[in-house]
This record gives sequence, structure tokens and C-alpha cells, in this order.
Amino acid sequence: MPELIFPLDSSKPFTEQEIIGHNRYHPDIPAAVRVNPGDVFRLHCREWFDGAIKNDDSAEDIRDAPMSKVHALSGPIRIEGAEPGDLLLVDILDVGPLPQEDSGPLAGQGWGYTGIFAKRNGGSFLVDQFPDAYKAVWDFRGEVATSRHVPGVSFTGMTHPGLMATAPSAELLAKWNRREGALIATDPDRVPPLALPPEPQDAILGTLSGEEFDRVAAEGARTAPPRENGGNQDIKNLTRGTRVFYPVYVPGANFSVGDLHFSQGDGEITFCGGIEMGGFIDLHVDLIKGGMETYGVSENALFMPGNTQPLYAEWLAFSGISVTLDGEQRYLDSQLAYQRACLHAIDYLTKFGYSPEQAYLLLGAAPIEGRFSSVVDIPNACATVYLPTAIFDFDVRPSASGPVRIDPGIGAPRAAGE
Repeated sequence: MPELIFPLDSSKPFTEQEIIGHNRYHPDIPAAVRVNPGDVFRLHCREWFDGAIKNDDSAEDIRDAPMSKVHALSGPIRIEGAEPGDLLLVDILDVGPLPQEDSGPLAGQGWGYTGIFAKRNGGSFLVDQFPDAYKAVWDFRGEVATSRHVPGVSFTGMTHPGLMATAPSAELLAKWNRREGALIATDPDRVPPLALPPEPQDAILGTLSGEEFDRVAAEGARTAPPRENGGNQDIKNLTRGTRVFYPVYVPGANFSVGDLHFSQGDGEITFCGGIEMGGFIDLHVDLIKGGMETYGVSENALFMPGNTQPLYAEWLAFSGISVTLDGEQRYLDSQLAYQRACLHAIDYLTKFGYSPEQAYLLLGAAPIEGRFSSVVDIPNACATVYLPTAIFDFDVRPSASGPVRIDPGIGAPRAAGE
């Protein structure tokens, strides 16, 4: 086993660990551990809410999820010799749930969860159609996930980190805060908000304390969106065997990892759409000196996806175009087209006995493929959702005999008061 350089004790919260991680981006958060180019090592990672979500049949924890606490990140990790302008090479050697902990109260101990987030607490990709909080708990057996809340399906997970990133420079951080602040100012009372400004409440900043903590907490960027440094990209294909190249903006790179997923569909469409879990990740790192200029990578990571994804060969695909549910024509709106494709898939699955919420949770968690299939034919963009048929234990294909009606079981828990 690679050397464990960032251990986490499952019996303690994130803020009481031997090594304290962080949940904001800032160039002045000190490195928690150090490695050398060429090193191979293991990190433990906490699920993004640090244990706030439970293995039960209630969605109140999703409704009340503490957004100011995310993400619980392992790091920063200083890579000795890394300088601004380099590319940080990161190989994902292995990733999975908490090793030797196949039962317990924490996501990653033999189970994980998917949530549809309430409109007032982040919302989702389909927030107007699904404004309330719902949850599905998934049980792990080896690499396969099943759920009492979405019966009739089982699938091999595409286990991956939702978030990996280097630290921003002071200049890049200031750019983020300016542009996102300007966006918020266009509609400051919007629910859900247009962006998340710096939030000192619940900030975790490694070993910082006193006035320095207060300054960094007031400036630090939230970790919810993807940005130039990588961040919360939620790319399901960053599986075992993946190689990623990250731009380096500060000395040492100050690399962090978190938000592990047992599985996820393209887009993570329920917001908490992957099967969230804590776990471990084994990495190898190296440097390409001056690589940002050499390869023209001034922002955003490049990656070579791993070849260990599930082998699904047959798909049922749904398409959507850029026309709203009210019939309004939009010009080449690929985002809207993907929403409509997802809604078509949800409507289809309800014909087999699932509730719309069960179908939505399934699309967020299972390894569906989302594609922008046409973005040039005015006025309609076309997007598609590919659903693997083998994940169902009944025939989900259209036929002359009509759809099989399954027992939807206890259904997906809905939060009271919504």
C-alpha cells in the first residue's frame, strides 16, 4: 500500500483530525503535507458534508445540508519544486470507499447517497421541476451499487474524485471574486443564488489562526464550482488510470482532493448527483517544468481518462432541443436542450412505475452519458442522454407489449416541510 500521508479517523469530525484540511481556496492556506515529484502516496478523503448525511429513510438532512461547510478537502499538498507556470501531472492509481470499513454511520462505510437539493439550499439542474429535497441511499457490494429507494437497478460504479485542484494565485483569486461578485449583483436576491461569495462562517483553513485566519476566511473562494484551477469539475471519467495535468499558480502547487463519488452520471444533474462517499485515493505526481507555456495551458486542466470504466454496450438514448416547457424558442441553448433530454428520460421511466424523483435520482447516480449532439443548426441545439439498459433487472426498451410495471418500493424520501 502507498504511504498514507493524509489520514482521517472516522470517529472524529474533520476539524478534530491529526492533520486539518480546508474548505476554501486561497493562496495563503499553508500546505498540510509535502511530497516530491515522482512520489506515490495515499490520501483519506471525507465526504463533502463531513458526515452530515445519514443512512436512513429521511431527506431532512439533505434539506438542511450545511452548504457553508463544503467541501472537506484533503490538503493542501505541497509538491516540492513546483513553480507557477509548471504543469502538475497527477495519476489516479486507485480510488474507493473507506478501506476495511464496510459498515458504519459515515458515507463510504459500505454505503453512499444521492440527493436532490431543495431550491432554497442550492437547487439542482432541474430545480424548477424538482424544487424539494429528496434522497436515495445506495449500498455497495464490491463495485456494484443498489438502493432500497430506487429498486430494480444495479450498476458498476465509475468511482472517481469529484474535486481535484491546485491553489489559485492572489491575482486569480481576486479575479474570481470580482467576476462572481458582479454576477451576484445582477440579481442579489435570486433563489438559488447565481454564485456563492466568500463566507467566513464554517471556514476551515488548515493551521491558520487569529487575524490571518479572519483575513483568509473573508477572501477565500468557495469550492462549489469548477474554475481555472480544476476544482469541483465532477467529471465521472476521472477513474483509475486517469492522468490529469493541472496548471500551477503558486509555489508548491498546493494541490487538494475531495468529494469522492462511487458513481455518477454525466452532469451530476441533481447537484448532489454522484453517489457521495468518503474513501481513499492513491496518487502519483510529477512536474512538467514550464508546461503551461509549452502546451498553451494557461487555465483549466487537461486529462487522459482511465480505461477502467464499466463496459456497457447497449443504450437507450433520449434527445432534447432548446425549446422551453412553455414552448418558447431559445437560440442554440445547449444547457436547455440537455435539461429537456433529462426530462424526457424521467418521463419515460415513470411509465415503468418509478416516481419522477426516483428516476431523477437514478440519472444522477448511474453512469449515464450526456452529449451535446448538435450545436450548430439554428435555432435548436440538440443534446442527448444515453441510459445503459443493462443496469435494469427488467426490459426497459420500448415494445409492442408495453412497459413492465415494477414495484417502486418505499420510494425516495422527501423532506418534510417542503
